[in-house]
Amino acid sequence: MIKGLGITTVWTFDQQRTKAFFTEKLDFEVRSDLAMGDMHWVTVSAKDQPGVELALMSLDGPGLDPESAEALKKLVAKGVLGAGAFRTDDCRGDYERFKARGVEFIQEPQERPYGIEAIFRDDNGNWYSLTERSEELDFSKDFG
Repeated sequence: MIKGLGITTVWTFDQQRTKAFFTEKLDFEVRSDLAMGDMHWVTVSAKDQPGVELALMSLDGPGLDPESAEALKKLVAKGVLGAGAFRTDDCRGDYERFKARGVEFIQEPQERPYGIEAIFRDDNGNWYSLTERSEELDFSKDFG
C-alpha cells in the first residue's frame, strides 16, 4: 500500500547552485549529498517535513538520452515547468522574506478561493506555488 510521497524530482542545470538556492533562500535542509558513480545524488526538504524530499537532478545526468535531455533543458530554461506547491502559514511574510533574499516572484501574494498564493521561480526557472490555505477550507471534506 502506498503511504505517501517520499521523493520528487526538481530538474537543475547546477545541483550545487540549486542546493544553495533551497538552503540559503528558502531555509530547506540537505538530506542527501553524495557521489554515486557518474552521478551526484542531492536531496533537500523543508525543515518541518523531512519525509518529503526534492531530488535535485542534473539535466545532463544518467537516465536521459541526448534528445530527451536537450528537450528537457529547453523546457526548464523556458520556465514552463511547475515543480510543486509549498504550504506556508504566512504567505505574505514569506514572500517579503524570500524576495529580500533574491527569490524571483512572478506573482505577488493574491487571495484565492483556497487561501493566499504567491508564485516564484527557482534558480533554474522551475516555478512553485507558495500557498497559505484558507482556514475554512477542509480539503479532506471538500475534495476527499
